[in-house]
Amino acid sequence: MKKKGLRFYAGIYFRILAQDLKSKMSYRADFIISTIGMIFTNISGFVSFWILFRSFPSVNGWSYHEMLFLYGFSLVSLTPVQCLFDNNWSLRQYVYSGDFIKYCFRPINLFFYYQSEVFDIKGLGQLAFGIGTIAYSWGKIGLAFTPLMLIKLIVFLMTASLIMIALQNAGAATCFWIQNSFYVLDLAFRFKDYAKYPITIFSPVFRFIFTFLIPIAFIAYYPSLVILRPDQVPLLSWLSPLVGIVFFWLSYKLWMYGATKYSGTGS
Repeated sequence: MKKKGLRFYAGIYFRILAQDLKSKMSYRADFIISTIGMIFTNISGFVSFWILFRSFPSVNGWSYHEMLFLYGFSLVSLTPVQCLFDNNWSLRQYVYSGDFIKYCFRPINLFFYYQSEVFDIKGLGQLAFGIGTIAYSWGKIGLAFTPLMLIKLIVFLMTASLIMIALQNAGAATCFWIQNSFYVLDLAFRFKDYAKYPITIFSPVFRFIFTFLIPIAFIAYYPSLVILRPDQVPLLSWLSPLVGIVFFWLSYKLWMYGATKYSGTGS
């Protein structure tokens, strides 16, 4: 069988996306309410920093606007998992009901086919809020804006997002072996709440865990240092793209391994 290329998958994806968006637009009230809820959730994070810095001029050497930059960076880097991989939350239902079997007989990549069925458009509101937060804090900090800085920002945002995608993929894939896998996936997703803080505020034990075991420090902290403190960039920051790619690849392999071993209900 002829190997399918990027153009083929892009065409398939946009056809599936169009159908998904049509179905969502038929329930506009639900979409509007959900979007407003997400916006207020993001605003609450913004306000929490404001309240914190009313009492403290800095937190472990991080100023208010630097923390805002980190918060905005985390929001943007988490957008791909929100928009493109939201179907992971439904994986356990498909597996337990036996409906997942329908994905196993299509002549396209199983992981791509399953994930492409859902696009969470609410994530675009998070993206806009995150970009606005980055732009606001960027100006307040007084960072230089050059084409090179913009390229660095885009590259490190894209690769940083792979970490959260990897955590969610791995958490979702446990449903192929664990019956109560929802709690694993929920725990993996909740780690995103720690991504908006600098790793230096945690104890040495958690710094090690969040860097080498559950690498949420690579979602925002290490990548953002390339922009925030270009004269003091640690090696781990430059390794962020490699870490993101490796963890995404491992999570993809785990997901696919579980999926290819699936044989219907009772598996």
